[in-house]
Amino acid sequence: MFASIEDVIERFGKLQYIASRTIGTVVYLASHLKKPILVEGPAGVGKTELAKVVAQALGHELIRLQCYEGLDEAKALYEWEYAKQLLYTQILKDKISEVLGGARSLREAVDKIASEDDVFFSDRFILPRPLLRAITAEEPCVLLIDEVDKSDTEFEAFLLEVLSDFQVSVPELGTLHARHIPTVVLTSNNAREMSDALKRRCLHLFIDFPERAQELEIVRLKVPGVSERLAAEVVSVVHRVRKLDLKKAPSISETLDWAKALTLLNVKTLDEPLVAETLSIILKYEGDIRKAQQELKEHVELQRAKLKTARLEGDKDVLH
Repeated sequence: MFASIEDVIERFGKLQYIASRTIGTVVYLASHLKKPILVEGPAGVGKTELAKVVAQALGHELIRLQCYEGLDEAKALYEWEYAKQLLYTQILKDKISEVLGGARSLREAVDKIASEDDVFFSDRFILPRPLLRAITAEEPCVLLIDEVDKSDTEFEAFLLEVLSDFQVSVPELGTLHARHIPTVVLTSNNAREMSDALKRRCLHLFIDFPERAQELEIVRLKVPGVSERLAAEVVSVVHRVRKLDLKKAPSISETLDWAKALTLLNVKTLDEPLVAETLSIILKYEGDIRKAQQELKEHVELQRAKLKTARLEGDKDVLH
């Protein structure tokens, strides 16, 4: 449990996750109110990473449910192992005969079999999926429902019962209640609008691309050995590229990948050929790369002009 908003921010910082005051506030409230967090925002801004850091900070197991089109209750909740049940029946066939041996009528035989239902209808034949694992966990856990916007509306409706009462119904066993209410984080890339009913049950958090200063701090933290100048240039270029009309804007993780790649190449400062050669690290579509190349060509020329002007002014000062 988090003691305060400052405690959240401090613990996240120790795990190399730079949390804003807003993030700290929502996480703190969610942990005390026992409400899920619906995290929305562009892809690659650290939504999934937030759930991982929450689990690490609390010392809890992270259970992840990756959503996709066609995901249904059975795939998310549990699978009944009929083959295993049948195998047990075959193995215990002789024992069943002994149990029924003293039966004097069909009704008595049925009653004897019914009294042994717990043997063949128990949790030993259930293969739990993420939702059931989270609800039946022996210790508190963090449940990540990742990219919930990719699932169908029918599955979203099913989630409402789980998130409202933290219980699920298993026909073979009955209703199972959560031993510990899990900390739930749902992420969405806004592929579709979430229902009002789902939003009402959650605390909402929107994470956008960070400001330049914050992203520079992230690069310094996550890329050991990167030069101060290179880090500043990488962040500057990424922010310039994000302003273009792109199919997919560079994410924070791609900024870090670019900085790591350039550091690996022993680069100290960006130049036009190098940018052109490595641009595919932050951009994944050819059309986006071409747009960025033109924009960055102008950017590099402008930087050269500024540098030349600064040198000329320095020479004038020396002559004076």
